[in-house]
Amino acid sequence: MLGNLVIHLKPHFLRFFLFYSCHFTTLKRAHRILADDYILVNLQQKYKKIKTMPQYNTTEEFEKVLHDCREIFVKKLHDYGTAWRVMRPETVTDQLYIKAARIRSLQMKGCAMVDEGIVPEFIAIVNYSIIALIQLDKGVANAEDINVEEATELYDKHAQEALELMLKKNHDYDEAWRGMLVSSYADLIFMKIFRTKQIEALNGETLISEGVAANYMDMMNYAVFGLIKLTLEK
Repeated sequence: MLGNLVIHLKPHFLRFFLFYSCHFTTLKRAHRILADDYILVNLQQKYKKIKTMPQYNTTEEFEKVLHDCREIFVKKLHDYGTAWRVMRPETVTDQLYIKAARIRSLQMKGCAMVDEGIVPEFIAIVNYSIIALIQLDKGVANAEDINVEEATELYDKHAQEALELMLKKNHDYDEAWRGMLVSSYADLIFMKIFRTKQIEALNGETLISEGVAANYMDMMNYAVFGLIKLTLEK
């Protein structure tokens, strides 16, 4: 069709037609080159952003947060001793409930009447979760039946178990927790508390679910994730 059109055109129209046809083809090529350059530049910019993204070491961050929580635990052992040994697991669960409820309250209200943020509450959740695990292992006492050294050793034992569990889950979930909001950690802890309360009401007789120890461990790990976000990745 184009050949028939060219044959019937007069010479000056033919020159005009050929000139603009070539010009149009050149423009199309130029536009294609510009589009390719634009895509290339965008890819380069994205690659630079990926290269400059901070590289986190999850194990080091987890250990750093646990170390900070341990310091608080040890200082409170100095001040209060091991008075928590008289607490039944259900009481520790209620203490965890208070801490998680305050975090959610402050997050939703956006302000606090008492000048304390949510970081101390997340630390308390880590430490009370470990206390709960100790109580499950040793049973409830009617007096302070262990000294500071033994309490610290038990703390370290459960902290190490939490780290090992986190590393296994982190391998399977590929650090999905980094894409979550701190408020989501608070909600998940709150949910775990209600699950624990339900299991306690059933006297631990579940049909398919894990026991309360697994829930305490999860609460601890979620709290550590929250502390990593709040204190190390600000």
